[in-house]
Amino acid sequence: MPRLFAMWVGLATVLLPALSFAEGAGGTYRGIGQMYYTFIWVVLTYGVYDTFGKKAMYVAAPIMAVGLYLLLPPG
Repeated sequence: MPRLFAMWVGLATVLLPALSFAEGAGGTYRGIGQMYYTFIWVVLTYGVYDTFGKKAMYVAAPIMAVGLYLLLPPG
């Protein structure tokens, strides 16, 4: 059954490329930006923890989180 479903999805993708590319969807970059900035926040937080210790991380992590949230593109 999964192979049959995969075959139908593959045929639909080949025959109707507009479905697979979602042209004209009109989305924003906020979702990918949020994932990107979350990864940056994790790396920077670990860097602060590794360099300055746990107390500095407790202070810097929320500040960096708010700062990176404000950098997100409008949704």
